Amino acid sequence: MAGDPVALYVHWPFCVTKCPYCDFNSHVRESVDQAAWRAALLADLAHEAARLPGRQLASIFFGGGTPSLMPPETVAAIIDAAVTHWTPADDLEITLEANPSSVEAARFAGFAAAGVNRLSLGVQALDDAALKLLGRPHDLAAALAALDVAQANFGRVSFDLIYDRPGMTRAAWEAELARALGFGTSHLSLYQLTIEPGTRFAALFARGELVMPDEETSADLFAITQEQTAAAGLAAYEISNHAAPGMQSRHNLTYWRYGDYAGIGPGAHGRRAGIATLRRKKPEQWLAGVRDAGHGMESETVLTTTERATEALVMGLRLAEGLDAARFAARSGVALDAAVDMAAARRLAAQGLLWVDERGIRLTPAGWPLANAVLAEIAR
Repeated sequence: MAGDPVALYVHWPFCVTKCPYCDFNSHVRESVDQAAWRAALLADLAHEAARLPGRQLASIFFGGGTPSLMPPETVAAIIDAAVTHWTPADDLEITLEANPSSVEAARFAGFAAAGVNRLSLGVQALDDAALKLLGRPHDLAAALAALDVAQANFGRVSFDLIYDRPGMTRAAWEAELARALGFGTSHLSLYQLTIEPGTRFAALFARGELVMPDEETSADLFAITQEQTAAAGLAAYEISNHAAPGMQSRHNLTYWRYGDYAGIGPGAHGRRAGIATLRRKKPEQWLAGVRDAGHGMESETVLTTTERATEALVMGLRLAEGLDAARFAARSGVALDAAVDMAAARRLAAQGLLWVDERGIRLTPAGWPLANAVLAEIAR
């Protein structure tokens, strides 16, 4: 809504290697003209900020790709520009995603000095064989060393793990997750491995060379995840994200609560006042667009109230807090009971999959692993 705080997403598209499971907009290049990219990101930011004037800035998120390949000077320049374009919140959250290599860990102090106050580390597995399977360019020793450096430099640290991997047993995941929880970070992102179209894993899976756990095992692994994280004080606040009280990613909550956010950089999406923005995806095309037009915009689409309601429903149902009826109506332009088949919702509530009351709707613990099926059932 106009007047609400805005979030800023900055996409850095480059990686050292392309992971076989990844369908994100990431690219491997032999060299990057850092000065040209810094100038282009600042120009793209200025263009977007001019269309969201007078707003408070709640968060900045450097995602990718691998943003820890950025020079700290570029990160600092973007932060400085963002807090000039908008009024920063007193508790401005600034997150940077990082890979746990020794080269990138050496930049962590520089990122902290630039203003980053939250690091999200792409560990992905606590096992060397699994890291090799996932195509990660680091080993476990490097990951643990980088985690130590991260915790020494940032007050808030999160790291990612991918579970439900080929051959993973219940006992193996229980042990790996227990070890992860023992590192004492305030946030964990725990993702079940999915086979995304167009990835190398998709080709291997189609040829029968990659065998995924069966449905019963996957369900058990999800249940183990919820039980162990809750017992450790990092309960799930979103289907795949777990945090200590008050340590939730405020930036990602903007997405899930369907707030406004500006997206800059190649392939970045944004939402501002009912308009969906999309930047050019290929790095070279985005850079050319900024050079020629002063921005990297591919398209700006005015969303219908039905489209906004659908997006708000899809995002909000993932949250433990669920969908607040008043906020849903204010941000989508549609009443929650008009976007949701309430008869179907009450039927699922009777089955123990949803809670429904005058405040809104939310999934029960039993409903979380069936979120997609529940959504298909209740969406009008």
